[in-house]
Amino acid sequence: MDMEEYLPKRADDPLAQLLRQDLDPLSVIELEARIKALEGEIARTRAKIEGAVNHKAIAEALFNK
Repeated sequence: MDMEEYLPKRADDPLAQLLRQDLDPLSVIELEARIKALEGEIARTRAKIEGAVNHKAIAEALFNK
């Protein structure tokens, strides 16, 4: 799949800007720090998804009784 499919349609979207950022001027240390920050954001996003799924399951169980 092409990465463009995942980009938000607005040019000013922070995710779109992040994905288009030129990495050439960054040092190895800066790139490693960027990876750590992105991994943290991935973990935070996954936790949000898990919370939303759990919340939905609890609500469905409550209303299906």
